[in-house]
Amino acid sequence: MSEFITMDGHGLYVWLSYGIGVSIIVGNLVLPLFKRKELMKSLARRLRRENNTQ
Repeated sequence: MSEFITMDGHGLYVWLSYGIGVSIIVGNLVLPLFKRKELMKSLARRLRRENNTQ
């Protein structure tokens, strides 16, 4: 098992690249959800403002 983790001395680079890759994928999935939530709040505020001025 330790040979699999160390990968003949290249384990640090391999696992680091896997970690960076996974974090980028997770970021690409999660960040749009936060942006959508922010956009919906902004649109709701704008709609309330427009309804109050009419």
